[in-house]
Amino acid sequence: QQSVVRHDLAYPAMLTFLPAGLLGLVLASLISAYMSTMSTQVNWGASYVVNDFYRRFLKPDASERELVRAGRLATVLLMAAACTFALYLENALQAFSILLTVGAGTGLLFILRWFWWRINAWSEISAMVISFVVALYFNLADLPGWTEWQRLLAGVGVTTAGWLTVTLLAPGTDEATLRNFLRLVHPGGPGWAAVEGRAAAAGDPLDTEPVHGNLPAALLCVLLGAIAIYGALFAIGYGLYGRAALSGGLALLACASTLLTLRLWRACRAGAG
Repeated sequence: QQSVVRHDLAYPAMLTFLPAGLLGLVLASLISAYMSTMSTQVNWGASYVVNDFYRRFLKPDASERELVRAGRLATVLLMAAACTFALYLENALQAFSILLTVGAGTGLLFILRWFWWRINAWSEISAMVISFVVALYFNLADLPGWTEWQRLLAGVGVTTAGWLTVTLLAPGTDEATLRNFLRLVHPGGPGWAAVEGRAAAAGDPLDTEPVHGNLPAALLCVLLGAIAIYGALFAIGYGLYGRAALSGGLALLACASTLLTLRLWRACRAGAG
């Protein structure tokens, strides 16, 4: 029925009409999908805790046995934290909103780290921790009168202020590491001028000419590419819901953005060459 489709209830409505055998098969597939996702996330999280935090900052000389033990402990703690966290969620939309706030809070950092030498591991760790705590607060706390976009912007603002403070107070990355990064990646923009200046003063000049030339044009390609991807996604969604006019308009926008991206990107590469 049209009312069922428009409220995204087609899948659970279909389950009510399945016979016992097929319903059991669907249930088994859902459990399998859940377990595969959970095992992936838990193993992935434990590997981050052990390799990127424990071995890097707490015990660099840890043996393999110690790392395995730390990984098992991290797995148990992550599962306990996930189970505790799930008790406070009322629906899947809350989890999505929290993930959206976390991603929005750290998004600027993950872009700027390519263009500003001062951003380091402490910046990223603090951004991820702060964004997660802030996302939990703004999505689970009782804030009368706050809309979704206000919660999102507030989360981004607090997270950005937090990781910027940590970045400016924490020790910077080793100079040799910064120079090696410049030689390998050739990042553009003025954010690496200080490293280039120190290298030149030390008699170690760097060949830092950006590989793809025009940084503003490259950033415009990023924006146009995002418009093309999301335009195509929403065009497909609205097409499935039968809204042909809106779907067609978004499809045209996606195609135009794709063509502009390709044309601008070729110009950037030609200019760099």
